[in-house]
Amino acid sequence: MPKKTVQKSEVLVPIEVIQNKIYLIRGHKVMLDVDLAELYGVLTKNLNKAVRRNLERFPGDFMLKLTKEENDALRFQFGTLKQGQHSKYLPFVFTEHGVLMLSSVLNSRRAIHVNIQIMRVFVKLKEVIGSHKELVRKIEGLESQFVTKSQEQDEKIALVFNAIKELLRDKEEAKKKRGPMGFVGYKK
Repeated sequence: MPKKTVQKSEVLVPIEVIQNKIYLIRGHKVMLDVDLAELYGVLTKNLNKAVRRNLERFPGDFMLKLTKEENDALRFQFGTLKQGQHSKYLPFVFTEHGVLMLSSVLNSRRAIHVNIQIMRVFVKLKEVIGSHKELVRKIEGLESQFVTKSQEQDEKIALVFNAIKELLRDKEEAKKKRGPMGFVGYKK
């Protein structure tokens, strides 16, 4: 019986699932060892064993070990904990490069194809962040133009109000200088 190969169009894991497993920790976009193990279809302890056997492949910018505080903060995000579902050890988290390196440590077809999907999600995130930065730059440009135009308009409006006030003042002064207007009747 021939081996089943994964087709290019076949999606092993929906993109949304992968996106929801990417966290921002210490300024890095990372994925938890437990989430990666689930995606790769291996036990977390087996994934971590493979990593420990190849530690030279995972420098500090590829893999981090969470502190107790960081782990507690993440666990709080997950809600209530179910007994036996979470490890008693502090988890490893892998940056984009660490996830890429995992494909060389885990030699299963599923790991390779899931890794490709994860890399595509990281690339899409970079594109979204890049377009977000471009959008922020454009908004700031529009804002500065608006502020400049707004200041010019404020100055013009102030000139109009000053002119109106001046006209009203002139009218009051002219009234005082002229004296009473109209028919001055004669006295009997």
